[in-house]
Amino acid sequence: MSPTSERTVLTGARVVLPDGVAEDAVLTVEGRRIAGNVPGERPTFELGGHWIVPGFVDLHVHGGGGASFSSGTAEEALKVVATHRRHGTTTMVASTVTGELSDLAQQAAALSELAEQGDLAGVHFEGPFISAARCGAHDPELLRDPDPTEVRKLVDAARGTARMMTLAPELPGGLESVRMLADSGVIAAVGHTDSTYEATAQAVEAGASVATHLFNAMPALGHRAPGPVAALLEDERVTVELINDGTHLHPAALELAFHRAGADRVAFITDAMGAAGMGDGVYPLGPLEVEVRDGVARLTEGGSIAGSTLTLDEAFRRAVTVDGLPVEDAVRALSAVPARLLGVADRTGSLEAGKDADLVVLDEALSVVGVMRRGEWAVRPDAG
Repeated sequence: MSPTSERTVLTGARVVLPDGVAEDAVLTVEGRRIAGNVPGERPTFELGGHWIVPGFVDLHVHGGGGASFSSGTAEEALKVVATHRRHGTTTMVASTVTGELSDLAQQAAALSELAEQGDLAGVHFEGPFISAARCGAHDPELLRDPDPTEVRKLVDAARGTARMMTLAPELPGGLESVRMLADSGVIAAVGHTDSTYEATAQAVEAGASVATHLFNAMPALGHRAPGPVAALLEDERVTVELINDGTHLHPAALELAFHRAGADRVAFITDAMGAAGMGDGVYPLGPLEVEVRDGVARLTEGGSIAGSTLTLDEAFRRAVTVDGLPVEDAVRALSAVPARLLGVADRTGSLEAGKDADLVVLDEALSVVGVMRRGEWAVRPDAG
């Protein structure tokens, strides 16, 4: 240990480690990194009756705290980050919403600066290269086919921080764009699609590796036309996103996804818009207007579900208490799986010595009472 590094010792909690749950454990943080278990140290925080889990990793989030990544301003983007961090998300990818290509390029450039300084893990373009038949809360007037040249322009606008793009592979240029993204190291995600089973399987062969909010904004699973759901669930190369808020998915659909894909291929996301962490009311979502009522976000015109007001601590709590998932499986879906997909599993996503000290402290009811990111408390366990 460096003589100038700060040591934090957490004792007495149940700690979720890669190989299981350690009861009454000691977890030591030195500087920004996890130092491992050091028994006999005087505790800085005595956390008997609590859980310590890895910091949550959100692959797909648009906003929160009344702010949106689509604003294109650092001030609003940092407000989104701060809102979700209080709920345990220590790593997040900023998701945009369908807009004019020039506007999306400007948003990507602004967000890339925050990614370069470590506030974000990158940029996710959701639209405009999606199906008008499954556009959901995306403005249909702004949709376009995925011309690889235009896809490349958006990727380049993010200056090396583009992490994922959601597109409909059945559209003209779709498969070529999937190949180009995969070759460029950008995750090609299948979503907002009217694709068939066969066309989806072709997209996976071309390099698509994520299902954007599986089941939502795509044809339903059918016994004669299994559609994209079956193709994405059955292929071991695909990670499936799930929005576990009780609105987007029936518990049986979530159980099906875990049973078929397995815990190592499921990533919980929020798909949250600006109302996350706020109350009911009217909020913007890109160029569209959304009304939130009883915590459910819908377009004011047409009534389509418009993202969510979810935070990942709520997704975790629901997974364990309502869906009956083992804590270890819920932790994988919130941390390890998305961290691996983003290529940052060497730094975060699990509580192991040498990794960043990204962690969440939960009470017996699985409510957040502490959040640490890179060794610094965003929420202190003794704050209340």
